[in-house]
Amino acid sequence: MAGSGRSRLLGLAWLDLDQAGHGLLLPRCRSVHTFGMRFRLDLFFLDGDGRFLEVHRSVGPRRVVSRRGARAVLELPAGGETGPAGT
Repeated sequence: MAGSGRSRLLGLAWLDLDQAGHGLLLPRCRSVHTFGMRFRLDLFFLDGDGRFLEVHRSVGPRRVVSRRGARAVLELPAGGETGPAGT
């Protein structure tokens, strides 16, 4: 979970795939950028109750993705067999 302002700003940027682990939860977030990404991301936008609103799969570098109404974003390395809760 990204708790500090710095970790929220950077997310998984500048990390190699093997350093990304299982992903990163960005609370209080409705927009992410992929500047500095070294691999593609699957982005899961969540509402205030933690329910999935929208999924963007295999988002490449140098992109900005937003979802109105989102309260958190889960960043995962792209290409996992399934997303959280089978999405």
